[in-house]
Amino acid sequence: MMDVDDPLDFEFEAPLVHKSPLIVQKSRKKVIGLDDLLTDHYKEKSKVIERESKRAKSRKNYNSDEDDYSKEALLSRKINECHKQMRQMSADEEISTWGVEVFGDQKTPPHFDFSELGSFSLLDSFMSNKLNSLVDVTTEEGEIFLEGLLVNGWLSKLVSTDGHVEESLARWTFNLMLHSSKEELRTSACDFWCAILLPEKKVEKLPIRVEWSPSYCEIKRALETYGFLFDFASQTNTLKTDSSCRGPPENIRGWIKFAAACCLVRSKQPIFSVSEAEELVEVIIYLSLDRQLQGLLVLLHDCMQSAINYFTNEEWSTSCIKIARTIAGRVPRDLNCLRAVECISGVGIRMNCLRSAVSYQILLACFDNEAADEEGILNLLMSMNVKEKSCDFFKMYIYLVLSENWLLSNPISEYKPVIYEMWGVYLRNCSCQITSTDSRPYASKVRTKASYLLHSSVKDYLS
Repeated sequence: MMDVDDPLDFEFEAPLVHKSPLIVQKSRKKVIGLDDLLTDHYKEKSKVIERESKRAKSRKNYNSDEDDYSKEALLSRKINECHKQMRQMSADEEISTWGVEVFGDQKTPPHFDFSELGSFSLLDSFMSNKLNSLVDVTTEEGEIFLEGLLVNGWLSKLVSTDGHVEESLARWTFNLMLHSSKEELRTSACDFWCAILLPEKKVEKLPIRVEWSPSYCEIKRALETYGFLFDFASQTNTLKTDSSCRGPPENIRGWIKFAAACCLVRSKQPIFSVSEAEELVEVIIYLSLDRQLQGLLVLLHDCMQSAINYFTNEEWSTSCIKIARTIAGRVPRDLNCLRAVECISGVGIRMNCLRSAVSYQILLACFDNEAADEEGILNLLMSMNVKEKSCDFFKMYIYLVLSENWLLSNPISEYKPVIYEMWGVYLRNCSCQITSTDSRPYASKVRTKASYLLHSSVKDYLS
């Protein structure tokens, strides 16, 4: 039995765990002291400094790009200025060139009347020949028929067989050679005359009798028709560069060949006088100054060689000086005078003599005849001070090349040793006193040229 006062069974069990309600504790307000204020102040200040530093860095990078760009622009501008100055310093060398217009406006060529061929016996014999019945050539077609014979070479063979050239035929072929606009006619006419004047077989006189031979007057008249300016030096400034009828024509090629052939037949049939042959040499040199005729330089050289050989030894000693003086008085005192000397090329005695004489006379003209002789010229050359800023190296280059052709083309030093010594002093002045850094126009050319000539002269002297 249970005692009423005994505890119940559930009272012996573990007591229930009762969860007490959460007690939310209110945080206490923190008391901000002076240290905290200072810390916050320095944090904010460091943030501001950091932001300003980033901004400054970005501005620096941007300015650095601008600086680099401005530096590149400055460098480019300086380079352009240097190029401009170099072009200005070398402008004279770029602009200076040889070339003279020796042809003006062409004139109307003379008219040749075909009726003059009516008395041509070769044509008459053919017209009356039985063969004409097959060809049926009329008088009106006679010129066309002769042109065909000329182009095919049969006219030369017929004349060679007949051994006779009538005046009408000679004038007709001469007119075609110098004034025809058809290439095949002018070329064939030139070959026709060259075959007459220069036969394949060497004989004492012309094997073909020619009733009419053109004189120098006809040759000169043809050159005037082409617009050639015999006094081109005084007419250079008045030339009409926009003219559509300026020379030289295509016929100038035949003119040169014919003039050369005329010079080669003196021993058989003299055509030119001494004065006319002198003028012919001058004309050939003037033609060599025209850049339009560069394709004919070989023909011009052959013609000049023939014209120089036209003189006898007695005539040449005087004519050489006359030709040189005339050329020196007309050729401009620039690179054209060097061109005039250069076109007198060759190794013959007469060529060397003419080249030396022309160079000497041009030097006298360049110094306005201040020098009376060879020593006077070299004294003037040695007196030039290359260190002066006003020194004209372009003129010095011209003087140097002219002196080279004057002295080396003619062995003057053999009988005047003092000339050789003065020439060496002049070359040393140009070679040693001009520095390699001298950028004035033509300074390097003078220095290089003088050094080469000095080395060559010493080498030849020692040998």
